[in-house]
Amino acid sequence: MTIASVGTRAPRSTAPSRRRGLAHMKRLAGGLLALAALLYVAATMLESRHPGWRYVAAFAEAAMIGAIADWFAVVALFRHPLGLPIPHTAIIPANKARIGRELADFICGNFLSTPQVLDKLRAFDPAAQLARWLADPTNAATVGRHGAAAARYALVAFDDDRVGRFVRRAMVEQLGRVDVSQLVGQVLDVLTAQGRHQALLDEVLQQVARLIGDEDVRTRIAEVIASEVKYLRYVGLDTVAGNIVANKMVAGVGRLIGEMGDDPDHELRLRFDQFMAAFVERLKHDPLVRARGEKLKQEVLRQPALTAYLESLWGEFLGWLHDDLGREDSTLRKRIAGTAQSLGRRLAQDPAMTQWINDQVMAAAPQTIARYREDIRRYIASRVDAWDTEEMTLELERNIGRDLQFVRINGTLVGGLIGLAIFSATQFLRG
Repeated sequence: MTIASVGTRAPRSTAPSRRRGLAHMKRLAGGLLALAALLYVAATMLESRHPGWRYVAAFAEAAMIGAIADWFAVVALFRHPLGLPIPHTAIIPANKARIGRELADFICGNFLSTPQVLDKLRAFDPAAQLARWLADPTNAATVGRHGAAAARYALVAFDDDRVGRFVRRAMVEQLGRVDVSQLVGQVLDVLTAQGRHQALLDEVLQQVARLIGDEDVRTRIAEVIASEVKYLRYVGLDTVAGNIVANKMVAGVGRLIGEMGDDPDHELRLRFDQFMAAFVERLKHDPLVRARGEKLKQEVLRQPALTAYLESLWGEFLGWLHDDLGREDSTLRKRIAGTAQSLGRRLAQDPAMTQWINDQVMAAAPQTIARYREDIRRYIASRVDAWDTEEMTLELERNIGRDLQFVRINGTLVGGLIGLAIFSATQFLRG
């Protein structure tokens, strides 16, 4: 397990430079300690020659003490100094699990608390951000591209005989569950509401009048009538009788339509109302009619032609999708992009809707934050605990060890100066 698995490893390109920087700082800190030791030896040897060397020796002695003390402190963070199992050393490896828990608590408590996240969400204004993002043509095109890619993937997955058979069976089963009589009755209920069927009756009558008023149709009616009155053929009146009857029929239909158009309470309209009401009632509640409708439906569903039609319909749909998605100017892609952009513009112009979206996000956020915060807490603690101790120590030292070497350097210099100050004050007080 490496630090990369928890997302904190530095890029590989910077790791060697960090290792080199750490090694350089260690050499510098160690060099200062060695220099202080040499200076102490030299100053001690020359102390009898001049009193000033005693001050140099005091500086060097304190510098060595400071350097060694800070070296011990820095090393004790990561390992046992000189390999000796001194208590309260190798602090990081010995407390790895506790460090993971406390790190998780620190992050979750200071960066992922519910009030903090809610404040960020409120300032972010998710609905406005979404509206602006979708309204951007580039982003809308991205949505269209991803939508087309998803559709293409689904197309490849669905273009399979097993899927085709499943779809056909599902469609046939759904059609089999439909109560045809009840459905037709409900449809007719809607169509006859508020007298809509009367308008249909008017249209039918007008079409009949137009049909009968056609010269060719009237001639054909006259011929049929003439053929039925054979006894008039012998006196040459069959054609005349046919024309008279045909003209009377046209005139009668015209008068009927005129009367029904002028009188909303015409007897035929009322009878048509009664017929439709009775027919709808029978469709919805008459067991015999419903049984006949069910029988007719089952006969239709058993027809091989229906299965073949559904199969061809499914194949044509997949073929159209495949052809459309394969083109640069895909209609589906443009439609998805246009819908996304239109949605973004409408959201931007509808404060009530954007407020509703924000309200929903803010209402759902606390529970979501609490849930995922605990997941993050457990994840951080478990990953740190599962991290290889030696590798974690090396990685932490590589990342912060360079700065810690400055502690050693500063300890050497500051320790030397403090030692020199103490020695000087002592000498001053001694006179």
